[in-house]
Amino acid sequence: MQLTLPTEKPRYGRAFWLCFLLAAALFLPHCIADAVAGGGYFHYAGDFNDQQINFYQYANAFVKQGGTFSWATDLGSGFVNSYSFYLLGSPFFWLSLLVPSRWMPWMMVPLLCLKMALAGGGAYLWARRWVRSEDGSLLAGVLYAFSGFTVYNIFFNHFLDVVALFPYMLASLDDAVLDGKRGAFPFWVALNLVNNYFFFAGQAVFLILYFLCMLAGRAYKVGPRSFAALAGETLLGCAMGCVLLIPAGLSLVQNPRTIDPFDGYGYLVYGNSQQYGAILYSAFLMPDAPYFKDMFHEGILKHTSMTAYLPLVGVAGGIAFCRGRRSHPFTYILKVCILCAFVPVLNSAFYALNSSYYARWYYMPVLVLCGATAYVLFRPHLAEQQLPRAWRLVALVTLSAVAFALVPATDEDGNFQLGVVDLQPRFWGIFAVSMLGVLLFWFLWRWGHTRRSWAKILLVSVLSFSFLYGTVHLSLTKYPQWETDGDLIAETYDSVDEIDAALPDDTFYRLDAYGAHNNLGLWFDRSCLQFFNSTVAPSIMEFYPEMGVTRDVNSKPDVQNEGLRGLLSVRYTLVAKDSNEDWTGEALTGWTQCGETSAYYLYKNDNWVPMGFTYDYYVTQEQLETVPEEERARILMRALLLDEDQIETYAGLLTPLPQFQLDDRSTERYVADCSDRRATAAVDFTATRTGFVAHTAYDQQELVFFSVPYDDGFTATVNGVPAKIEKVDNGLMAILVPAGEAEIQCTYHTPGLALSAKISLAGVAVYAVYLLLLYRKRKRNLNAKPC
Repeated sequence: MQLTLPTEKPRYGRAFWLCFLLAAALFLPHCIADAVAGGGYFHYAGDFNDQQINFYQYANAFVKQGGTFSWATDLGSGFVNSYSFYLLGSPFFWLSLLVPSRWMPWMMVPLLCLKMALAGGGAYLWARRWVRSEDGSLLAGVLYAFSGFTVYNIFFNHFLDVVALFPYMLASLDDAVLDGKRGAFPFWVALNLVNNYFFFAGQAVFLILYFLCMLAGRAYKVGPRSFAALAGETLLGCAMGCVLLIPAGLSLVQNPRTIDPFDGYGYLVYGNSQQYGAILYSAFLMPDAPYFKDMFHEGILKHTSMTAYLPLVGVAGGIAFCRGRRSHPFTYILKVCILCAFVPVLNSAFYALNSSYYARWYYMPVLVLCGATAYVLFRPHLAEQQLPRAWRLVALVTLSAVAFALVPATDEDGNFQLGVVDLQPRFWGIFAVSMLGVLLFWFLWRWGHTRRSWAKILLVSVLSFSFLYGTVHLSLTKYPQWETDGDLIAETYDSVDEIDAALPDDTFYRLDAYGAHNNLGLWFDRSCLQFFNSTVAPSIMEFYPEMGVTRDVNSKPDVQNEGLRGLLSVRYTLVAKDSNEDWTGEALTGWTQCGETSAYYLYKNDNWVPMGFTYDYYVTQEQLETVPEEERARILMRALLLDEDQIETYAGLLTPLPQFQLDDRSTERYVADCSDRRATAAVDFTATRTGFVAHTAYDQQELVFFSVPYDDGFTATVNGVPAKIEKVDNGLMAILVPAGEAEIQCTYHTPGLALSAKISLAGVAVYAVYLLLLYRKRKRNLNAKPC
């Protein structure tokens, strides 16, 4: 097996620009459609619209202004931990700082094109060593850049950052082991780690798997010194890239979403048999929209990134490779990855053994699949031996999908229906494109694989088919939400100035939204109860479920839970104009329309309580648990929830809430409680970019409650003297203040950031010395060579 790099001049530029231009062509029709329809920027669906666009524009502005604490993130959260998973470590985000934040919605498509171009270029560089054909490597790059995984995850946007950077790390590993080229691998390890710590955990598992399979296939031959050097470079790269890792780790260990282990059979088998069918067909059919379930309705299927589809060529080349090169490392890798996909505990190994199902690691075996496919297609003898049988298998499995559309079934009412697919036209569209690829590939191979222009024929065909199926996928994802998202720009980007003018800026308060798009707070730079981000302050995850609010990936308190609006200092609700009738139908009391903008009616909370107030009573956890969850906020407007130690500490300030008052949860009593709390409000409260400052003037010592998520990163001073922050109400905070005038200052420092920054800086310093030593060694070796 020849494993040195080819001597031909690399065609990286060609791979990069082919992928960039194809990506641009793929997005262009949809950009035009958006421009014609609303004169705005490209918007897509789901997470792309509700998270990615506003995350980028908000973070762009926040970083330029500076700060550590984001009030616009849910109830308030540390900026670093809230956005390090999404974008904070991404080189693409830092590149976007070159443009103003208001331009960011228009920059999303150019950045996507850049990511896909870098993905194709990186895959090309990695494939050169293994495919040993410049044309074949170019094909591998295009297949990877426009694989089903890549196109599917346009929906999530920041997943493509990982897809783009991973091939460079894998190529640098090959260079280090096979060519003894030192120095590049630590850089790519660091960049991939800082880019996304979550995906890096899976990359680490895959690199170990890749390394072991390379050893088993005798491609890698590693002695003790070489292994020690490789291990040292790995640790050095991890040290350089850990700047966001320690803060994220400290936050994630408190996040209930990250602690979800398997139990019993869950380690070995999926809970629903349809999951296996979905995994199987994900390699044979082009991907459906991320938010649809088409062929399979049960199991965990939406938003999982479950696809290993390759445009035009499918998995036929991979099957042929595994049959024809049984002892090749690629065969071992692909077979092990197939096993991992079908065994829950092995699948979850790429996500720290969390039992939540995702297939977001598939891009790594897909890269190997692209290399194997290109290898076969540019080895005529191997292809002629193995490809026909492999193609027949692919054709048979793909064709078998028709059974799901034709099998007799009954609907929910017991009536006969043909097929079990979710929507027949959508299924047949997906099937037709997938089957067209299977048939077209066979025709092209039979007709053209012996021609001298085979490489050009195949490349042009893959590019053309990628555009076709990519257009179909983008259309299936974008246009079903066309009507829903038709007012996206009007309610967000276009409303910024109007909302700023319509709302007072006299003090701090929170917003609520009804019938509107997610994350309005990021557009208007204000805290908003409706928020979509899965890495907010962990105490928010603790607080909301106690109030009857499900908090998984987003915060969506029910509009009828009015006690929360008083407790959390909500002053205004923005009601989308097309939802005003529904709002009126809620028959809510305590809200008065006070204005309107082009997109919203503004309603004022008549029971608004400013931030920072005191209590006469306290309530215990045992008492609160006797109250229905959705009504607990009303009780917390009357009494502060304390634990046993706090009750002992503050016994002289607060008295226990009489048991009979737990039953008085009427609207009249809630209004009275809001009035009582409002009478004890702080003199003022100012939100800062590092926390907050409040002033009080009480006649006696008081425990002041703030509806700010409790976080270990906060430190407090009262009149310049360090003060203890109490965790109350299952996740919020309170601070003891003395009688008379007092200034409370809470400052947020990201926990672990200082330590991780020191480690990273030390790693960078060591890396610089290491590169210098490598340079001098290389120079000495060149000088030692005879002329």
